[in-house]
Amino acid sequence: MAEDTNSENALSKLNRLERAAILLMSLGEQDAAEILKHMGPKEVQRVGTAMATLTNINQTQVEGVVSEFLEAVSGQTGMGLGSDAYIRNMLTQALGTDKAGALIDRILLGGNTTGLDSLKWMESRQVADLIRHEHPQIQAIVVSYLDADQSAEILSNFDEKVRLDIIMRVAALEAVQPAALHELNDILERQFSGKAGTQTTSMGGVKVAANIVNFVDSTMASDLLEQIKEVDEDLGTQIQDLMFVFDDLVDVDDRGIQALLREVSTDLLVVALKGADPTVQEKIFKNMSKRAAELLRDDLEAKGPVKLSEVEGSQKEILTIARRLADAGEIVLGGGGEAMV
Repeated sequence: MAEDTNSENALSKLNRLERAAILLMSLGEQDAAEILKHMGPKEVQRVGTAMATLTNINQTQVEGVVSEFLEAVSGQTGMGLGSDAYIRNMLTQALGTDKAGALIDRILLGGNTTGLDSLKWMESRQVADLIRHEHPQIQAIVVSYLDADQSAEILSNFDEKVRLDIIMRVAALEAVQPAALHELNDILERQFSGKAGTQTTSMGGVKVAANIVNFVDSTMASDLLEQIKEVDEDLGTQIQDLMFVFDDLVDVDDRGIQALLREVSTDLLVVALKGADPTVQEKIFKNMSKRAAELLRDDLEAKGPVKLSEVEGSQKEILTIARRLADAGEIVLGGGGEAMV
């Protein structure tokens, strides 16, 4: 019994990403490489970083991670290895719900990497250079298709006028004809290889534009919003209303905050709260147990100076989790019972 308790205590010190890294390292190079082949660029980067930064991992923790994984899949047999349920359970257990979601969809839908998907593996500056001389509508389609944080980085590599034009087109974009999307994929695949996708015709819109602006540097986002309003005040207001920043968490109900906290690691939360408004900090504290809140306060006080870019990065990572929970209907972002995602 004492041995089980020690194992649980050792395991509790590891977040899901660290557990995934330990599990992959336990599998050996060849098997781990086979798993990584099925991951997207962000998953590979995050798990790879976790592997590189793991220190002081003891045998008890390794055994705990492997045991936890085996227990999660123990109800499956060799005949069930191809089932959707097995794949979902295995990847969710290994990577966590947030990180496994996109990977699960890609595997279960049988989707191949399209020309557009290939861009996700590139540096944002490279993507910006690739589309710099394309028609603005092509630029808008690419920016709409990629994840909001990557699209925000891509936009930062353009001058103000181009940035404004692209985000306006993203907001106005509702659907892309399949033939046009296939043609764009074909163009990109001639450079990156791969197979064309067969669907994905609905993209863009005011919500997508708002999500992208959310990830743009705060000063740049403010300037961009002002420029949009100069061209179309109603559109600028719609985008601003749909944006959701970290300080807006104060308007999320207690139940929503508690659901969010279950998905966020303490280390991430400490950095994010370093630059947060005191009202947001108090909102977080009051939705934790008294002991957990005291420990978090102590961690905040003990935490040394943190770069603003690190604070903003941590806050945006938490907001990404919040938007995922909101899209799943688990929490409501914004006051008045209206989702603002």
